Formats: sequence, structure tokens, C-alpha cells
Amino acid sequence: MTLTVNPVNFEIAERLEKYIAKKTARYAKMLNNPSAEMNIRLTVIKPETNLNKQTQIRVLGNGPEMFAEKTCDSFEQGIDLCLEALDKQIEKLKER
Repeated sequence: MTLTVNPVNFEIAERLEKYIAKKTARYAKMLNNPSAEMNIRLTVIKPETNLNKQTQIRVLGNGPEMFAEKTCDSFEQGIDLCLEALDKQIEKLKER
């Protein structure tokens, strides 16, 4: 699985990159598709306000495209919530 992280209008910290890599590592096994792509877009909407970190995750592979988007106080929280949403989408696909 290919992982791409696109920060918009800011420099991503190494700590955040490691956090993303750790949290998304299990999806390579879950998707069971080496050509799958996970694209993560991190955006700061309005500086100095609450809920200003937008996280979007798009998964492309052999099956249907999966997408999750959350706006939170931190990127870590947004990543966690988006991955929970993706887990639910993967479950639904496996039930079919």
C-alpha cells in the first residue's frame, strides 16, 4: 500500500508523520492489496480558532473508493476519527 501525506499551507512535523505511519500500518494487511493507495490531506482552515484542523483520507484500490473527512482541534484526533470511519466502511464491504 502506498501512503501519501499532503499538508496544506504548513510544514508537517516528524512526530506527526510517525504517528500517521503507525496508525495506518495495519491497513496494508486489512486491504490485502499491494497496489492500494491511501492519500491523507491535512489542512489548517482558520488559524487561531477551535476546530481548525481538517483531515481527509481517501483510499483507492481494486474495490470502491473509501473516503473520510473530519474537522477537529488536532490532526491526531482527526486521523483517529477518520480511520474509525474507514474501519466501518471496510466492515460493510467485507459483509457483502
